[in-house]
Amino acid sequence: MYTPPLFKSDRAASLAFAETRGFGTVCAWDGSKPIASALPFVIDHAADGTPRLAFHVARHNPLAKLADGRASWLMAVMGADAYVSPDWYVSPDQVPTWLYQAVHLTGSVRTMTEVELGAHVDDLSAKFENRLAPKPPWKSSKMTAGRLDAMKKAIVGLVMTVQDIEGSFKLNQHKSEADFAAIANAMARQADPAAQTIGQLMVAQRPELDYKSQTSGGNPAEARTTS
Repeated sequence: MYTPPLFKSDRAASLAFAETRGFGTVCAWDGSKPIASALPFVIDHAADGTPRLAFHVARHNPLAKLADGRASWLMAVMGADAYVSPDWYVSPDQVPTWLYQAVHLTGSVRTMTEVELGAHVDDLSAKFENRLAPKPPWKSSKMTAGRLDAMKKAIVGLVMTVQDIEGSFKLNQHKSEADFAAIANAMARQADPAAQTIGQLMVAQRPELDYKSQTSGGNPAEARTTS
């Protein structure tokens, strides 16, 4: 990942972002071309503190045959992203850009044991079911034994031992206070929820700025706060 120092996220923050997001695109090399799949995952830690990323793929997914425990794979985790128009800045001579959050995790990948796979299914569902509270969480125990066994046989559990963590959170950190506030306000006005999220992240990063008095695109009537 190309990460300018100003946008670079530290290891702990990047890992926390990936863990919270819990969804990404994993990619491996099959010897002639890259193979990728979008999927959910959970993160835990080995006894020595090394992060481990657990996920699964369909048994017939080409990735299932590439987990040899040696080759390095990539998990790309994306957060919110949004386009920025030059017209929204206070300063002239700006260019279009894109704001985003991204974390890359790399490491070798091995196949889970049958026991690990059963625990993984429960851990993965618990992670996302807990977000639906107060709904009673779904558990694999609700399935009949035969159906659960058939489901497990149809997938292959995989574990990445995370060796490198790279994060890039591009939120216009390099812009002046006036331009930063103007773009945060512009993000808040967009209908796109991702743009609104970017605006909220910007405000959280520099909460000391006066967003109420900043305008976007030179039109005071368009200004509004992001709080």
